[in-house]
Amino acid sequence: MKIELKDLSVLEYSEEMKVFDIAKDISAGLARMACAGEVDDEVVDLRHVINRDAKVNILTFKDEGGAKAFRHTAAHMLAQAVKRLFPETKLAIGPAIDSGFYYDFDRERPFDQEELGLIEKEMKKISKENLAIERFALPRDEAITLMKEMGEDYKVQLIDELPEGEEISFYRQGEFVDLCAGPHLMSTKSVKAIKLLSVAGAYWKGNEQNKMLSRIYGTAFQKAGELVEYVERIEEAKKRDHRKLGKELELFAMMEEGPGFPFFLPKGMVLKNKLIEYWRQVHEDAGYLEVASPIMLNKDLWIKSGHWDHYRENMYTSEVDDMEFAIKPMNCPGGMLVYKSKMHSYKEFPIRMGELGLVHRHELSGALHGLMRVRNFTQDDAHIFMLPDQIKDEIKKVYELIDEVYSQFGFKYHVELSTRPDNSLGSDEDWERAITALQTALEEKGKPYVINEGDGAFYGPKIDFHLEDCLGRTWQCGTIQLDFQLPERFELEYIGADGEKHRPIMIHRVVFGSIERFIGILIEHFAGAFPTWLAPVQIKVLPISEKFHGYAGSVVERFRKAGICVELDNRAEKIGYKIREARLERVPYMLIVGQKEEEEGKVSIRSRYQGDEGQKYIDDFITDILVEINSRKIRNVEVE
Repeated sequence: MKIELKDLSVLEYSEEMKVFDIAKDISAGLARMACAGEVDDEVVDLRHVINRDAKVNILTFKDEGGAKAFRHTAAHMLAQAVKRLFPETKLAIGPAIDSGFYYDFDRERPFDQEELGLIEKEMKKISKENLAIERFALPRDEAITLMKEMGEDYKVQLIDELPEGEEISFYRQGEFVDLCAGPHLMSTKSVKAIKLLSVAGAYWKGNEQNKMLSRIYGTAFQKAGELVEYVERIEEAKKRDHRKLGKELELFAMMEEGPGFPFFLPKGMVLKNKLIEYWRQVHEDAGYLEVASPIMLNKDLWIKSGHWDHYRENMYTSEVDDMEFAIKPMNCPGGMLVYKSKMHSYKEFPIRMGELGLVHRHELSGALHGLMRVRNFTQDDAHIFMLPDQIKDEIKKVYELIDEVYSQFGFKYHVELSTRPDNSLGSDEDWERAITALQTALEEKGKPYVINEGDGAFYGPKIDFHLEDCLGRTWQCGTIQLDFQLPERFELEYIGADGEKHRPIMIHRVVFGSIERFIGILIEHFAGAFPTWLAPVQIKVLPISEKFHGYAGSVVERFRKAGICVELDNRAEKIGYKIREARLERVPYMLIVGQKEEEEGKVSIRSRYQGDEGQKYIDDFITDILVEINSRKIRNVEVE
């Protein structure tokens, strides 16, 4: 039996081997660090037995699959601790997630913070006990009997829902047994740096009709230092929470009268409009034409587009003149009708049509989260219609446009290519052609990407852009989707060079994704301290006393006429207090005016960037700040 390792070296064995034993053969150090294995690209348990030629990779905590196995083990330790301390509690599910894990419990009352502390202490005790973790499998009937004997009703339900013939596996550590597919570590010893973070309500299976369970979130790391760094990032994220800052900075509000439907306040609208102005400029420069489609269209259109069959549960509907209508969850079908409003020639291609369309999607109330997950948002869509030989170049141009926009805000990003999902439309040939076109464009751009199997849209594969903010968190925003299906379903045509009618190819793409969500990301990324060009209030004028209100008012007018967002603080407060307030409001520039400034026609400048920046004549400062605004420069914040 030949085992090919990651470095392409080959080990040979005359008998079957466990992944863990192969790790030990490679090195004792690797075996100590091993969390899981990868056999022919499938993540498996360290106990997995190999009895044939295979490619094997040993996964440590540094690998995604290894970290998930590590944290999955931590989730079982959480459940074991809860059962020890609160034996009447019933277990639901407990997976590893990005940066941590959770477990859902059925208990009469939710866990409180004091109980979380007790549970965390018991988890650390379980770690010290160094319990060996064992895997075993049972036939369906025996598996159900075991779970019934243990009083675990949710586990019985999960087993009932498994396909016939599927292996039903369990993991045991000490007295604790849980239904689980794995993988897990070899023992509880390695999971020492543990932190339980919060408790939340979660419906069983995410269905509002089911019982509300208590979900405990936690995280775990191999080293205590890594845990400390993570907790510090969490605390920093709380300070940057866009819901908190959105309220403090008077940007937006969420109301009981419209759950999931954000209200933008005056300063928030200034911010939103600045983003839209930037979007329009970038798209005009790139040759896009802006269009707008209706917010509500009849059922027949959504049947034709495929959304009625594939997306109906997320759509809001109404009745008009005895006909069923749907409020649009996407702009695409309207874009098809705009294209069909006249016959096109091949000479017009590529046709790039952009739309800032307000869309509505029904999200579960438990999934709503500030501006990040809402029920209506502005999608910065564009639909590009093109000839087959233009596909690659257009994808590359869209990539360049998205790169330009993200670079403007200082974002790093990574790219994923998502392939055909199960519930897709179209032929194998169309999908293969579309995926190949996206891959070729990415490779010619020389950009690394990850394949995300089965996560494409129902009408075509896509390239997704995942932003990384200043805390290292990632957000999926931009996307490029190649579509052979909607042009076919809507019978789009153009007159070719041969005088005959042909079917165009189409790209769907967004840059911000959702303008509302992008604003939420920007709030957290900049901690509300937006670059000057984007700030809702760019300058605050602060008179030292009431005697200088007249001069301060004239200064405000000068800046306002120059198109700069300016406010006057003429409250009867001390200047130090006004400066502190302006800093809390994240205003980029504070202009202090008193007797000397009035006599010389100047302003004293304090900035978020360098503190005291001295005095300048008003016209000189207007010139300087307009250069900063128009260039959309991002200055580093040196003084908070």
